[in-house]
Amino acid sequence: MKAIVYCRVSTTKETQETSLARQEEELLKLAKDYGFQVQSIIKDQASGYDLDRDGVLQLLSILKNKEASAVLIQDETRLGRGNAKIALLHCILKEGAKLYSISHNGELHLSDSDSMVLQIVGMVEEYQRKLHNIKIKRGMKRAVEQGYKPQNNLKKLAVNSGRDKKEIPLAEIVRLRKNELTFSEIAATLRGFGYDVSKATVHRRYQDYIEEQNNNTSPL
Repeated sequence: MKAIVYCRVSTTKETQETSLARQEEELLKLAKDYGFQVQSIIKDQASGYDLDRDGVLQLLSILKNKEASAVLIQDETRLGRGNAKIALLHCILKEGAKLYSISHNGELHLSDSDSMVLQIVGMVEEYQRKLHNIKIKRGMKRAVEQGYKPQNNLKKLAVNSGRDKKEIPLAEIVRLRKNELTFSEIAATLRGFGYDVSKATVHRRYQDYIEEQNNNTSPL
């Protein structure tokens, strides 16, 4: 199993360098004891309350890309403190990774309070996904009521099966906008039909269209 060794101290003072070196040494021993292959050694010198850490972002990227499946830390406070700790625990566990700590001499065991908070966070995230899906369905329904014909898009999807859509149907954006759909609803509707598009992209494309129309109608 590949693992990330993560070390952190709270300040950039020279006296903290010894602590970082000690953490690294102890965590490498922990990795050896459990037969882990160390993928990366990451060191941060920043407050545990701060999420804007280069090391943390690197750690999450490695886990997201499935380049490692375990994180080794001295104890959970090295990962973070307060809300930052909960947020990072959630992100790490969400990727299916396991946490090992020196303080537990093995896999990290969360406190009852942390476990409860993480359960609540997971429930909230699940309901956010459900609300997002409801929003997409409502946007699609409203678009159909306004004359949108999904069967035309389904035919196109069949032809381009297996490929990501790169083109965004500007004509449909304009038509749906004229039918008084919001940019958010238009984006949700198009995503429902296979177009990877954001609200910002829809707004930008529509503004470009309006600007082009204004230029074409401007007197010479």
